[in-house]
Amino acid sequence: MSTTSPAANSWTDKLPTTVNNTVHRLAIASLASQIGIIVTGGAVRLTKSGLGCSQWPNCVPGSMTPVPEQGIHGLIEFGNRTLTFILAAIAVAMIVSIWRMRSEHKTIYRLSIALLAVIPAQALIGGITVWTRLNPWVVSLHFLVSAALVMAAALLVNRTGALRRGQTSLGEPAGATQRFLGWTIFTASVLALVLGTIVTGTGPHAGDADAPRHMFDPYIVTRIHVVPVYLLVIATAAALVLALRHATDAKLRTPLWLMAGVVVVQGVIGYVQHFTGLPILLVLLHMLGASLLAAAAVNVWDRTTAKFPF
Repeated sequence: MSTTSPAANSWTDKLPTTVNNTVHRLAIASLASQIGIIVTGGAVRLTKSGLGCSQWPNCVPGSMTPVPEQGIHGLIEFGNRTLTFILAAIAVAMIVSIWRMRSEHKTIYRLSIALLAVIPAQALIGGITVWTRLNPWVVSLHFLVSAALVMAAALLVNRTGALRRGQTSLGEPAGATQRFLGWTIFTASVLALVLGTIVTGTGPHAGDADAPRHMFDPYIVTRIHVVPVYLLVIATAAALVLALRHATDAKLRTPLWLMAGVVVVQGVIGYVQHFTGLPILLVLLHMLGASLLAAAAVNVWDRTTAKFPF
């Protein structure tokens, strides 16, 4: 007679007990998918497919899927909606992979839960976007929630990466000056993202010809948007110079080089698109850059403050 209890044969016994390559790769997949859905959402707007599915949760009255009358716009919008299920699947896989470590690594577990829990709320915001016929304030909220999820996923990548290498933390917090600059970089990035959505809501790419727009002066809102960008450039440059000068800040060099690279490329794209009439491809690249900015900024903040335990 077997002495093995049912509990010993539980499916959870096959799950990882340490953060291995699989767990870390799932964290990377979480980050990549969150960035990906921002880019595809931008493609929906830039191809005027924002109302390609005129209803929510149905695509059209009486059908969850697009009908031929919706044309390519219906397919583009419906394709973006279906990506939500991919995000959910990755989030569930992430939670399952760390299930046996949830008590030991509470921060990782909570970040994973947050990535899954916000997906239904984000889907509802998407529905409200359709119901309000692409109201620019709702569209902005839709993007900003996605940007917050990118930040959460970036934190997840940091921690799983460190644990996979045998580290138990991201190290001691940086000095007071670098912590201040880390907070400045993070705050300026958030402000730039928020104000960027207002610029977008004032611009021509509404997602549909009849969608409402902000009635602001495009010149003024653009000038306001660049104020935190200038602050971000100054703070990033200062932090990078300090990190290069002081050996104690060596761990910050790579995150700050990445931050500087994102800021420079994003700035160039922003200026070129502004002075060339906002061509669709450059606007889409700017949205990708905004996603990378969110990830890079929270990465710098995380490593300067070493705020959370694992």
